[in-house]
Amino acid sequence: MRMKDGPNVAGIAALIGDRARSEILTALLGGQALTATELAEVADVTKQTASAHLARLVDAKLVAVEKQGRHRYFRLADDDVAQLMESLLGVAYRAGALRLRSSPREPALRKARVCYDHLAGDLGVLAFDAFSKRRWIAHDESGLTLSKAGAEFCRELGIDVDAARRGRRPVCRACLDWSARRHHLAGQVGALLLERCYALGWAKRRRGTRVVDFTPRGEREFLRLFGG
Repeated sequence: MRMKDGPNVAGIAALIGDRARSEILTALLGGQALTATELAEVADVTKQTASAHLARLVDAKLVAVEKQGRHRYFRLADDDVAQLMESLLGVAYRAGALRLRSSPREPALRKARVCYDHLAGDLGVLAFDAFSKRRWIAHDESGLTLSKAGAEFCRELGIDVDAARRGRRPVCRACLDWSARRHHLAGQVGALLLERCYALGWAKRRRGTRVVDFTPRGEREFLRLFGG
């Protein structure tokens, strides 16, 4: 049989298709570095089994590991893996492949959550829509970037635009939101926007979850900037 050229899509799909590994990758989508013990609990497997899964994910460059003292912390390898997982969640949601056990956190996840390191959910989509309608983002040969007006807006909000442009990842990127089925803002600017919301005291990540809770004042300010 003639060997096919190109990337081994089937190999990556098989890795992600395992239930425990998909649970591990989804948990890491929150952007936090987690231990094998924490990920074993999420995936409902033993620590030994979780470690074996993690070794395969690290070998495939889907997950990166960082050693700190005696501990090893795992996180998604990069933004591309996060984008892939968020897109798969979107497909699963549209296809009706939902968990049978519902969670009271789901409405909060739909409203505002962390997708790797940027804001997703209804409020994330609202921000992307505002960037698009007000022409704060523009298309160039590399994809999306900040327009002159967008850069001015970001600076006024306290976002370091120069730092965003120096980064290795895209300045702006559209990321498909699985709950809203529309795009939210990813890339350097998306990450810095979420950090700015934290710094201004508008929002705080709920401990142990991907939920981002906005204060009443923070939500008002966010809607003032991006609503309408």
